[in-house]
Amino acid sequence: MTTLVVQQPSYLSWLGYLSLLDQADVFVLLDTVQFERCSFQQRNRIKTAAGVQWLTVPVVQRFGQLIREVQVLNDGGRWQRKHYESLRHAYRKAPGWAEAEADLQELYEVDWQVLYTSGPLRTVNFELLRWLALRCGVRLAKPPGAGADSKLVWASDLGVTGGRGDLLVNLCRRVGADTYLSTPGSAAYLASQNPFPAAGIELQYLHYEHPTYPQLHGPFVSHLSALDLLLNVGSARAGEVLRSGQRPPLGAEEVHARVQAVG
Repeated sequence: MTTLVVQQPSYLSWLGYLSLLDQADVFVLLDTVQFERCSFQQRNRIKTAAGVQWLTVPVVQRFGQLIREVQVLNDGGRWQRKHYESLRHAYRKAPGWAEAEADLQELYEVDWQVLYTSGPLRTVNFELLRWLALRCGVRLAKPPGAGADSKLVWASDLGVTGGRGDLLVNLCRRVGADTYLSTPGSAAYLASQNPFPAAGIELQYLHYEHPTYPQLHGPFVSHLSALDLLLNVGSARAGEVLRSGQRPPLGAEEVHARVQAVG
């Protein structure tokens, strides 16, 4: 069985995103769709002594641009220094800060404008995702037989077209996947137009119950960036905690029945 996951690249992704990556055999980063301003494509949340704080990557705004076309705003590195200092102030007393500090400082000192002249926002997200995944013990090796050059693949490199469900089926065919693992948020449109059975592909849905873990700054807050887990518990425990929220995927019939019952 080869499982495909397709997700838009996001900034400092949350635990459910890493769980999808952990369970996938091939993970396609969907950079061929329109960029959504002020979405998780360019921002995420951390927890500070003053409460939850958004970290947002400033980008050059152009109407109708695709994710792969989005450029990070060249502000002389101010946004990078601000994000790193926000992380340092929020987590410098956390158990995992000491082991991650040097890596984070290096990542946020990269001059993305010089190194990457095409679509640097997606590259920022890609580099941080790979680092987070490796630190949290997420499986990144492509299994034998999966039809892709690596586990993490850009949609723009695959040359696949189609709308919504058809695009997902075509991506499955392109990488040789017989199972597609979706987020529950896609169930609304897939319940009414599900192309997977006719294509002989099994559709499953992520079932993730957000774990709790020791956390600085008061009562526990869920659905933050996965950095919150990594820095609060350290890399030795992060993978165990991450996977403690994973449940067996839900079948399409069960999820679609719920959607149809609601509306």
